[in-house]
Amino acid sequence: MTSPDTQRPRAGSDILRTALRRNVGAMAWGTVLMGLYQAGETAFPIALGLIVEHTMRHRSLGVLGLSVAALAVIITTVSLSWRFGMRILQKANTTEAHRWRVRVAGAGLQPVARDVDLKSGEVLTIATEDADQTADIIEVVPLLISSLVAVLIAAVALGLADLRLGLLVIVGTVGILSVLSVMSRRIGSSTREQQARVARAGAKVADLIIGLRPLHGFGGNHAAFRSYRRVSTDAKQQSVTVARVGGVYAGTALALNAVLAAAVTLTAGWLAFEGRINIGELVMAVGLAQFIMEPLKLFSEMPKYVMIARASAERMASVLTAPPVTTPGRERPAEGADLEVDCVRHGTLRKVRFRVSAGEFVAVAAYQPRAAADLAAVLALNVPPDAYEGTVRVGGRDLADLAVEAVRERLLVNPYDGEIFAGTLRSNIDPTGTSRIVPEAVEASMLTDVVALHREGLDHAVRDRGANLSGGQRQRLSLARALAADTDVLVLRDPTTAVDAVTEQLIARGVAELRRGRTTLVITSSPALLDAADRVLVLDDGVVTAEDTHRGLLATDEQYRLAVTR
Repeated sequence: MTSPDTQRPRAGSDILRTALRRNVGAMAWGTVLMGLYQAGETAFPIALGLIVEHTMRHRSLGVLGLSVAALAVIITTVSLSWRFGMRILQKANTTEAHRWRVRVAGAGLQPVARDVDLKSGEVLTIATEDADQTADIIEVVPLLISSLVAVLIAAVALGLADLRLGLLVIVGTVGILSVLSVMSRRIGSSTREQQARVARAGAKVADLIIGLRPLHGFGGNHAAFRSYRRVSTDAKQQSVTVARVGGVYAGTALALNAVLAAAVTLTAGWLAFEGRINIGELVMAVGLAQFIMEPLKLFSEMPKYVMIARASAERMASVLTAPPVTTPGRERPAEGADLEVDCVRHGTLRKVRFRVSAGEFVAVAAYQPRAAADLAAVLALNVPPDAYEGTVRVGGRDLADLAVEAVRERLLVNPYDGEIFAGTLRSNIDPTGTSRIVPEAVEASMLTDVVALHREGLDHAVRDRGANLSGGQRQRLSLARALAADTDVLVLRDPTTAVDAVTEQLIARGVAELRRGRTTLVITSSPALLDAADRVLVLDDGVVTAEDTHRGLLATDEQYRLAVTR
C-alpha cells in the first residue's frame, strides 16, 4: 500500500479511493458488525410475529419462555454489534481525517511549490471541515451496506409471507433511491459552493480586522466594509440555498419512506383480511413496516453524504494536486546575514533596489499598501523567484538557487496576519521549545501585560485563532514569536497596527534593542518604528525614491511628513 506521504492523489475521487483503500480492514469489520446490528433489528419484528403465531397455536409456557430467551439474544446482539461497530468506524474516521488535515496543512506550508489562489482562512477551512467531511466516507459505506442488508432481509421475510409484500419493498426502495440520487447531486454542488463562499468570507473578515487601523489611515475602511458585506451576503444566500435544498431532500425522503411503510402495512392488512396471511405474519409485516423506515431513512441519506464527501475531497484536491510552479534550489546561504533586493519587478514593484547590511535595522515606508504586500510576498517566498524580474539575495546567494528550508532557517518574514494556534502563550511564542530568548521576546513585544494578567503566566491557555485574545494581543503574540525565533534576518510587516501609540513606542524601542547586531527589515508606516530604524527607505509608486533617517526625512521631505504623521 502506498503511504499517505508519498502518494499524490490527482482528484477528489482519488482522495476518496485512497481513504477507502487505507481503511479496508476497519470498514470490513465495521460492515460485519453494523450488518449484524441491522439483521438483529430486522429479526426482532420477525421473531415477534413467529412468537405470536406459535403462542396462539400451542399455548405453551415452554414455547413462550424459549421465545423470550430468543428475544433477549437478539437484543444483546443488537446492542453489542452497534457499540463495537460504531467504535471501529469512528476511530477509523477520526484517524483518516487527521491524516488529511496534516497533508493539507503541509501543502499550505510550501507556497513556493504550490500555485493555489487560496487565502490562509480558506486553507484552514479545507484542512478542518473538508478533511472531516471527506473522512465521513469511511462510515458512509458500511452504513450503506448494513442498511441494504436490513432492507433485503425485510423484503425476503415479507416475500416468504406473500410475494407481493416482498416485491413492494424492493420496488419501493429502488424508486426512493432513484428520486433521492438525483436530488443529492444538487446538494453536492450547492455544498461545494457554500464551503468556498464561507471560507472566502472568513478570510476577508480576518484581513479586515487585522488591517483596520491602516484602512482608517487612508480612508479605505468604508470600502472594505462594503466589500466584506458583499462577500458575507453571498455566503449567507448560498447557506440558505443549501439549507433549503437539504430540507427538501430530508422532507422528500421522509415522505417517501412513510408512503412505503404505509403501503406495506395496508397491503398486509388487506392480505390478512382476505385470509392469505395469518395473524403472526400480519404482526411481522406491521412491525417490519415500522422498522424499515429507519434503515430506509439511513439508506436514503447516504447519497447526500457521498456527494458532500466528494465536494470536500474536490476542495482538498485543489490544494494537494496543484502543479509545482517552480523547482527550489538545493544550496544553502553563505555565511553572512545581509539581504539584497536587486531590480525586483513584481506586481506594483518597479525595479526596487536596496541592501540591508548584516546587523542593520532598516525600515521601509511604503506609500501604497499594495507595494508593501508585494515586497513582503517576494521576501516570504510566496512568489517563486521565476515569477518576478530581478534578484533577491540572502547571504550573497540568489533565492532561486537556495533550498526553501535553508532560506527559512536564515530568513524569517513575519506576516501582519500571523496565525494564532490553540495551546498556550508559551507554545505560540516558542512552538519548538528551543528558543533561549522567550522572556526577552515577551518584553520587547510588550506582551508582558497579557502574561501578568493571568495566574498561569506563559502557560495561560489560548483558544484556536486566539479567540480569547484581543486584536492587539494577538498581534503582539505573533511579534513575540518572530522575535523569539532569533533568526539572522528578520522581516516584519506592519507589526504594530493594532496597538495604541504608547505601546507602539515601547515596542519600537524593544525591537530595536533586542535585534541590535541582527539584520532587521520592517515594512511599516509607524512613526515609532521608522524613528527606531538606522535608516528609512521610501517606497513610492513601486520604486525607492528616498533614503535617510526618519528625522532627516521629516525635515526635508514634505510628502513623507504628510504620509507618516497624519
